[in-house]
Amino acid sequence: MFPKKSLGQNFLTNVGIVSSIVDAAALIPGERVLEIGPGKGILTKELLKRGINVTAIEKDKELIPLLQEKFAKEIFEKRLALINEDILNTEFQEEKYKLVANIPYYITGQIIRKFLTSEKQPEKIVLLVQKEVAERIVAQNKKESLLSISVKIYGTPKYIKTVKAGSFTPAPSVDSAILLIDDISRDFFKGISENRFFEILHAGFAHKRKQLYGNLRAVFDENILREKMREAGISETIRAEDVSISEWKNLAF
Repeated sequence: MFPKKSLGQNFLTNVGIVSSIVDAAALIPGERVLEIGPGKGILTKELLKRGINVTAIEKDKELIPLLQEKFAKEIFEKRLALINEDILNTEFQEEKYKLVANIPYYITGQIIRKFLTSEKQPEKIVLLVQKEVAERIVAQNKKESLLSISVKIYGTPKYIKTVKAGSFTPAPSVDSAILLIDDISRDFFKGISENRFFEILHAGFAHKRKQLYGNLRAVFDENILREKMREAGISETIRAEDVSISEWKNLAF
């Protein structure tokens, strides 16, 4: 099987990295894991070896026979459910599960958004993502982004470790990282509208070089905006990347 560029396939080959991914999920035998894009099954194999029940969603229909043959015993024992679908068009119905995957990088944002905003959120998310994306999410430079805030309001992101490009076939052009999102919930939105919060957040980051005040005039009456920013202790000259999560929440009240 040759990786398909159109599907963003970079098959993980480093067994040590596979162990690090599974370790980061803090799994207990018998738990349910959703795996996206199992590829040739290197991560699937490790999950099953540790007694985890796996639902694997694979878009590439040409990989399905390979996986069916490789894991025939586990499929028969109902420890592995193999589904040939596009994860972006799939609604996962498990009540309690963790998401652990080496995902196609071009849909990283879509996958994170889909599962954090899902009615049935995973307990933890452990993903292989581009190193730069992981760094942006944990905001190592202390500058927040639309992506980092969107993750932090639902859970606690942690940069686990760097994964060199040579750990994949074919090797991507950049290094990757294992990203953990823990403590996932909607507790942040108690007392405020989730939709309104995101309306304000997206407006604030609409024009990155503009000051926050100028951007938020698109969703607030000017007098109300001045009052809200004053009450929240936010300067009218600040930029969106320098606004804390608690300050964004104050703007949404």
